[in-house]
Amino acid sequence: MIRKLAAVFAVLLVIFAANTATAFDFSKIEKQVVEFQLDNGLRFVVLQDNEAPVVYFRTIVKVGGASDPRGMAGIAHMFEHMAFKGTREIGTNNPTEELAWMAVEDSLFGLILKEEAKLENADQARLDELRAELKTATDSATSFVETNAWGTIYQEYGGVDLNAGTGYDQTMYIANYPANRLELWFAMESDRFSNPVLREFYKEKEVIAEERRMSRESSPQGKLMEELLGAAFLAHPYGMSLIGPMSDINHYYRPEALAFFEQYYVPSNMVISIVGDVDINRVKKLAEQYFGPIPYQPAPMPVLTEEAPQNGFRKVVVKDKAQPIYITGFHIPGGNDPDFVALEALADYLGQGRTSLLYKDLVKEKKIAIQAAAFAGFPGDYYPTLFGVLAVPSKDHSNEENDQAIVEIIEKLKSEAIPEAEMEKIKARAKASLINQISNNGGWGGMASQLASHELLYGGWEKLFKRLDAINALTADDLKRVANKYLDINKRTTALLEPEEA
Repeated sequence: MIRKLAAVFAVLLVIFAANTATAFDFSKIEKQVVEFQLDNGLRFVVLQDNEAPVVYFRTIVKVGGASDPRGMAGIAHMFEHMAFKGTREIGTNNPTEELAWMAVEDSLFGLILKEEAKLENADQARLDELRAELKTATDSATSFVETNAWGTIYQEYGGVDLNAGTGYDQTMYIANYPANRLELWFAMESDRFSNPVLREFYKEKEVIAEERRMSRESSPQGKLMEELLGAAFLAHPYGMSLIGPMSDINHYYRPEALAFFEQYYVPSNMVISIVGDVDINRVKKLAEQYFGPIPYQPAPMPVLTEEAPQNGFRKVVVKDKAQPIYITGFHIPGGNDPDFVALEALADYLGQGRTSLLYKDLVKEKKIAIQAAAFAGFPGDYYPTLFGVLAVPSKDHSNEENDQAIVEIIEKLKSEAIPEAEMEKIKARAKASLINQISNNGGWGGMASQLASHELLYGGWEKLFKRLDAINALTADDLKRVANKYLDINKRTTALLEPEEA
């Protein structure tokens, strides 16, 4: 009989409150997880939980901003939008006519690209003519579109929280359905990834462009983050914009985008997790029926570009009509490195919450900041990444004051051992955070998402249940060691948002 997960987690939390030093035993839950793989390489991770008649689906593809090719930065994010446009049959009232007009669109945009490639010798009158023809073709193709047909079907059959998110390492597609709609999800999800049409592609580029304007070009904070990453990563694609520069967005070409999709959206590069009120045997049958016919294709190569060691201090300044913000980043290894768990714990001690060193020193005592934080794994964590420290100066105080205080705290961490009582608190918070995350089947960081992400990126879903062991094994010497190894004040990148002078 399947043990009810809610009851299991309730017991775990009681034990946790009683003794934070105890290593928790997730073996009973681990034994309930079933994984299987289709002949085409698609992996499924399934956890049966009959507590409620709900099923949480997560489809994760190992493709993100780090996978974007040169000249197409942000194209992985574009597919997050395309995935809800429907398929050859869903989303159109006349697929034959729509596809014909889409072919005209592609032909015209190909001519536009060819003319623009002449650079200063481009014929502007010819470009204006082609763009007018493209608009006519786009309007004609759009006339056959049944707007939001995909989402309408989803909602009509009880689906909630339909969503997607793109990071630098992965793209996640979320769906939650009543348990009696299991086959509907299989039918729609398999159709979405085996029959893409990239409907309204050229029209949606305008939406992406507006998103860029709002989140980057009109956002001081967005500008600051892009400048930080661009300065910190000179070679690795973590330094590229996740949403893409405007020039790339404007030049997205559907045939090239489709080739990108066909390279990365292959079964061997995907993991699906299913958590909830399901029968394992039926899941296997439906998986074979709906996803099995998709042909095998080898998974694409990971990014092999390595960022060279940073040999000096880098600094960028963004001037804008906004309050100052300070952020500095240190190069650290990715999430699969043994040191990463110690770096996460160090970030917790240094700058997470009101009891952290940074908050107590900068905000409460010196009152030179209104907020301070530290974090490990920005902007992604599959590849070597950044350990970041952020501060928002208070009124009449500066980024320079905060930088000086932060440097002093970091240097102190390198020379003084963290008290054992503080280590126990760090472990307690880490354990509580993990247990709270996976006690919820849904959400962006719940059980379904964690199982899929760990299977795809972190060496197997089993690693999820081994994290508490790694946390328990941490010592004060581990945190001191990684602070000295990675937090070199002279080899960091600092980005400052400074108020624009009148």
